[in-house]
Amino acid sequence: MVIIADCGSTKCDWLLLHGGRDQQLENTVGFSPFFHTTAEIRDILEDQLLPKIQEEDVTAVFFYGTGVHDARRAEIVAAALKAVFPNATAEVEHDLLGAARAVCCRNPGIACILGTVSNSCYFDGVKILDNVPSLGWLIGDEGSGTHLGKALLRAWFYRELPADLDAAFRKAHPEGANAIKDRAYEKGANAYLATFTRFLGDHLQHPFIQKLVSDCFGEFLDRHVSKYQGYQHVPVHFVGSIAHHFQEILSKCLEDRRLQIGRIVRKPIYSLAEFHQ
Repeated sequence: MVIIADCGSTKCDWLLLHGGRDQQLENTVGFSPFFHTTAEIRDILEDQLLPKIQEEDVTAVFFYGTGVHDARRAEIVAAALKAVFPNATAEVEHDLLGAARAVCCRNPGIACILGTVSNSCYFDGVKILDNVPSLGWLIGDEGSGTHLGKALLRAWFYRELPADLDAAFRKAHPEGANAIKDRAYEKGANAYLATFTRFLGDHLQHPFIQKLVSDCFGEFLDRHVSKYQGYQHVPVHFVGSIAHHFQEILSKCLEDRRLQIGRIVRKPIYSLAEFHQ
């Protein structure tokens, strides 16, 4: 059995490939070597993944995760995988390389992540050649779910929403302004802010919402994608729920900038399985 893993900070997808044919998708909570030790990661795997599989059957694990920025952090995850799967080899890489392999395969292109967070890179078909830093949700993450959620909340708090949208927002969020502000400054606020993209999706036909989303995507393309050398001559690909759900507006933003539209994939896990097979 070969396992492909795509791990975020809140959720991890584990695709089990039985003999290269049958596929089985399992999930655990997410983790990051920035915040979790080898022992903590091992506990998660033993509690949530091992009851569903026979660990001795696993021969290889290809793991792509958030927070795997250097060899030291990669080893934190690799040590846990080797302890749980003693018969397997373990390759641990950053989730950005996973995104690039999923959408670019072995061809040059720009790979972008637009989910709760955002990121991008220039991929030459083998390795990442350039990466404009995302800076995280406090000062970056343009085009992400967190960025979109913040843009909506600013418009609401600053009384910029049209009357019909304002009424719809108050109905959708009866907890009120004080509760929203309190929650926005608690731990894990980036994931909370991203939940407001549901309201954007529910009212996507409204011109105000279309412009808000378009402006956020335009900021991502202008601040990140346009900084790569030769960015107009290779496809620009996307993975992530935000890119998937708002792909019509995203495609229009790419067309307006005369960029080549590549693949838009919600989950990279199945494309990664194709890459490794």
